[in-house]
Amino acid sequence: MRDAIDEVDWSAVPGHPDWYQPEHAARGLRALADAAHLVQAAEAGSLLGGGGIVHGHSGAVFPAAAVAAPLLLGIVQHGHPAAGETALGLLDEALSFRPLPGYTRVLPPHGAAVPICCVIADHVRARTAPLSRMGGTGKALLADAAEHWRFDVRESVADGDDAAAFGSLAGRFPDVVGAVELNVAGEFTVLDRVGLEYAPQEGSAEACLRVGGRLPGDLPPGAVLYPAECGL
Repeated sequence: MRDAIDEVDWSAVPGHPDWYQPEHAARGLRALADAAHLVQAAEAGSLLGGGGIVHGHSGAVFPAAAVAAPLLLGIVQHGHPAAGETALGLLDEALSFRPLPGYTRVLPPHGAAVPICCVIADHVRARTAPLSRMGGTGKALLADAAEHWRFDVRESVADGDDAAAFGSLAGRFPDVVGAVELNVAGEFTVLDRVGLEYAPQEGSAEACLRVGGRLPGDLPPGAVLYPAECGL
């Protein structure tokens, strides 16, 4: 775990210079990975929550939280129970806190810039099985991550004046849909007429969205849709 933490150049991760403290991210993660009791876990959590990956007093989350998410999830699975609980709490804060203007997105290894919360949610969903076995706290984190849904377009066809987009849905598509962000090769468009045509069946992620007033060419294969509020 320490090797993975040390491989990251935390000072190179973008963050507001008046708020983000990369040394807190590095020291806090190392300390949390090594924590052997509650006091050590709490001290590590204070570093991470005091400018390392979030700033608890102001309710701000930094891009470093998305980089730290898989490391925190590793601590949840393999670290001391107190460290795991601290990591779960930090992940929950990172999902709910707001990013500072100019630092709302991160660039994944492949693809366009993605909202911080949505990257974290993807990492959380990748650990669904172990988190489901960790009681109420793990299940609560999964439920919070589900609110940050994403839809990956596989193909689109015309349906009257609308487009029907077929693809995979991760997370929970809301009953009442607000604005939706369409990300096509890094170009962002806000849509206001998106609905769930059919939901995934159990054991499958396949779904269909109806996008009002759009042509199939507006939703090419590889396009991704997110809640627009996540990218603000």
